[in-house]
Amino acid sequence: MSVENAKKYWKKNLRYLAILLSIWFLVSFVFGILLVDELNTIRLGGFKLGFWFAQQGAIYVFVILIFVYIKLMNKLDKEFGYNN
Repeated sequence: MSVENAKKYWKKNLRYLAILLSIWFLVSFVFGILLVDELNTIRLGGFKLGFWFAQQGAIYVFVILIFVYIKLMNKLDKEFGYNN
């Protein structure tokens, strides 16, 4: 693999990381802490939505993001020839 391809690979990898970590930050910090009072006016399964994000939602989203990252990285590895 050339240096140019390696740079493209890492640039795309860092873009994926930035997007996924931004989603995680949004769900865990913004929804779970900053907007908790506004979200608590909505109920989900009998629980206040802000409480749900703080206690469960952030964990579920984090696990989903792990699987999304795995899928994206497998695709990226194949694209750049790292799928040996």
